[in-house]
Amino acid sequence: MIRVTRGVTTAVTLMALAAASPGLAHAAQPAREGPATASPEGRDGSPRLPDGWRIAGAGAERQLVWTADEAVPMGDARVEFRLGGRLLGYPVAQGDGRSFRLPLGDARLGGQAERRIAGGEELRVTAGGRRLDADAPALSARVRPTAPAARPEEPLPANPVDPGVPGGFRTVKGEYALTSVRLPGFPEPVEMRAAVVAPDPASAPGRRPVALFLHGRHGTCFKPGTGEVTGDWPCPSGTRPIPSHQGYEQAQRLLASQGYVTLSVSANGINGQDFRAEDGGAQARSSLVRLHLARWAQWAANGGKDAPAIVRKSAAADLSRVLLVGHSRGGEGVNRAALDSLSAPPADQDGHHGPVRWKIRGNVLIGPTIFGQNPVPDVPSMTILPGCDGDVSDLQGEIYLDGTRGVGAGSALHSAVYMVGANHNFFNSEWTPGQAKAPAEDDFWSDAETPDAVCDPGSRTRLTAPQQQTAGAAYIAAAARLFVGGDDRVRPLLDGSGRRAPSAGPARVLTHAVGAGRTPAFLPGPSVTVSGGGRLCAQVDTDAARSCLSPEEGGGSPHFASWEIRPEPGRDAVALTWRKAGVATAVRTARPVSLAGAEALALRVIVPPNTTGTELDVTVADGSGRRAKLGRVRADGLPGSDRTASYWGRELRVPLSAAKRAGLDLRRVSVLELTPRGASGRAWLVDAWGWRPGTPAVRPVALPRVDLGRLTVQEGDSGERTYRVPVRVSGQGSGQVRVFTPRPGGEGVDARLVTVRPGQRSVDIPVTVRGDTRFGWDVSHDALVKAVRGAVVGSHVGGVTARNDDPMPKVTLTPVADDVAEGAALTWRVTLSEAADADIMGGVSFLPVSGGAELSTADLDPEWVRDTYGDVPEPARPLSRPEYEDAYASFAVPAGETTAELRVPTVEDGTAEPAESLRARPFWYDADWERVPGPEFTGTVRDAS
Repeated sequence: MIRVTRGVTTAVTLMALAAASPGLAHAAQPAREGPATASPEGRDGSPRLPDGWRIAGAGAERQLVWTADEAVPMGDARVEFRLGGRLLGYPVAQGDGRSFRLPLGDARLGGQAERRIAGGEELRVTAGGRRLDADAPALSARVRPTAPAARPEEPLPANPVDPGVPGGFRTVKGEYALTSVRLPGFPEPVEMRAAVVAPDPASAPGRRPVALFLHGRHGTCFKPGTGEVTGDWPCPSGTRPIPSHQGYEQAQRLLASQGYVTLSVSANGINGQDFRAEDGGAQARSSLVRLHLARWAQWAANGGKDAPAIVRKSAAADLSRVLLVGHSRGGEGVNRAALDSLSAPPADQDGHHGPVRWKIRGNVLIGPTIFGQNPVPDVPSMTILPGCDGDVSDLQGEIYLDGTRGVGAGSALHSAVYMVGANHNFFNSEWTPGQAKAPAEDDFWSDAETPDAVCDPGSRTRLTAPQQQTAGAAYIAAAARLFVGGDDRVRPLLDGSGRRAPSAGPARVLTHAVGAGRTPAFLPGPSVTVSGGGRLCAQVDTDAARSCLSPEEGGGSPHFASWEIRPEPGRDAVALTWRKAGVATAVRTARPVSLAGAEALALRVIVPPNTTGTELDVTVADGSGRRAKLGRVRADGLPGSDRTASYWGRELRVPLSAAKRAGLDLRRVSVLELTPRGASGRAWLVDAWGWRPGTPAVRPVALPRVDLGRLTVQEGDSGERTYRVPVRVSGQGSGQVRVFTPRPGGEGVDARLVTVRPGQRSVDIPVTVRGDTRFGWDVSHDALVKAVRGAVVGSHVGGVTARNDDPMPKVTLTPVADDVAEGAALTWRVTLSEAADADIMGGVSFLPVSGGAELSTADLDPEWVRDTYGDVPEPARPLSRPEYEDAYASFAVPAGETTAELRVPTVEDGTAEPAESLRARPFWYDADWERVPGPEFTGTVRDAS
């Protein structure tokens, strides 16, 4: 049984749009000429669904469906249905790989959807920021895939210490498989399997640090000898599990040679079921990681008793020094595991129960997702951003840096490693063609008609799979050496200092960072004002006048990766535009900031892709007005196209020595001026920090943690009742979060800052439920939360659902004109016993006539046929034999009304012929979306002559 929800989270209005049109919910072919845009209106003036979209199924299977021309590979970015810029929900991929179905209770759509589609707003299918339902790239071609900016003439200086050089320890390898485990919300058990590469204890005495790898979301099963890949779990007979966990062996071997015990965990059982999880499986992946760590802690404590053979053959593990490495959704999983190791999640959501006998020293995140935008602020991290990522193509992993600013203590280094020319899949050899045991492919999308000069295989900026895997292993080793080994000599490879690892080969790798003791100086937001040639801009906003990067721009920015709320307050940057040199932009803080003790001012500045030589003079002033020009910085744009997220901040440092010589009070700096030297150009200031060398000690603490839940209530017959969204606050101390509550009807979002105080165990999020005696859909009031300062977030979305408790009106269908001449419309009236607060929808299925000639598609208005069947069939077909089995004529009685008409318009064909007829059975849906059949009826069309 399915309960249909409206209000803040509903797809029912889309159902109404399909039903109210004179056409059918049919298996329409997807658009081939470009974006799927809704036709403004049907013959009766009602909006209709665009090509490629349909409403399918009955009862509990009632769903919104989009079908692609070709199979869409199973990947890590969430496939999203959107209306304009608004998220409707996350559809579930079907076995054919082409169809995606959104259960009606899961969609986020407001009551104004009909007006919005009628006004021309697009239904869209996106994943990782790119369009899937259009042949053309998601954004316009302002960033054209022409020749990219030339590589620097000279490579970056080599770092004196190269972590990518293999160590001297001999290694052993093998696998273990333990009893599968049950995880909350997943009906099928999840495997406990891992591939181990570790130092041989004979060459590596004592306890060794641990590196745990977790792969991302990929196909789960394959049929040997074919190209067939599925997302099933468990794997059907005749298929085998895809060994994604074996794909990081090169990095494992490198770390093992340097003294690390490494294990790579299989997560096919989560990949095959994570469509059931609202968080995309983050909590389940965290549980799986911690279950493996718990087993290793147990084996370490009892000397390997009952441990698998490969564990006994490996060097002893030191669980007080653990590095987590996660790829794609595995990245979000290890981020959550680090959080859950510091602050326990709600027990009913967690698959691990027991003591935490390990310590996470750092995270490595490779092309990661971050659907909750809830990074762990006080655990060091390195995020690899693949410049040619065709899966998580918005490079949302940048939020693992930007989302930590001001949240934690600021001592943990959070590094972004932008790897030019790397794609998403090739970091895992089991996702790489020519290396994988199962079918695999390059995730970057391109074709001969629209070549991409940056990312197409063979282009000068694109890395080969071996080059990418070698570079990835080198930087994973760098993070291990810094976060776990404490070797500050490798920090310049990660913190924006502009050094390279020679072992990474020809890969062009750029970095920037936040944290590591940087002093916050100029962070765009409500506390700063901007004047001169710049403006404070919103990172996530659909309004081009406020947005930092217009929706019409080509390409995207990892810094501006969108969340479930749009527009989103609290995320800003400074946009600079100039048409002549010398027009300064001044950024003023509400209160003076201190740069005392810093050696340099480190700015993160974005310049457009493929540009060269953007130069900015940097000046600061103190509270008394004393000014000093610090120097000039220069930035080149990254190689990019309209298919890449290449608007990425370059770390530019300018020494503070000039300010000291000028006598500025560095304890009270209040103004930053950026003055462009070129004739024209654009740039964006992400932020600016006081920088000093070194890696401060990190002492993670359990900050106050906020988890949202869901409450279901009855709406009642009258009056208003106030309920509270279930909110669990755990941990100690004080912090601040931002709470978002979409307004009923879906028009806008309210946001407020909430302070969590010591001892507080909840956050008050009231919801008003209005009772009535008229039938309507369930109403879901969502709430979302994001950390702002001194707090962390686990489950970021929850709410209150008010269930309809009123009976559905009775539906009758009576003839208005059921015996007509050619050219007239057969008409029936649908009548409700009383008005409802929801559209009452149904349809009519055509049956073979019991005698005489049956009406065919040639006898009806072609536009009605096209709306009904998706096209005008050639040759014509009887109405009872549609091309698509689930085709039916639909109707809807709008909310608040009691009648509607079902019309079947006919045409004169000029041919003398006997009377023709149709036979049909109506149906409609009850409160639980079970189909209710009505009595059969007939209609007759007589020759006009």
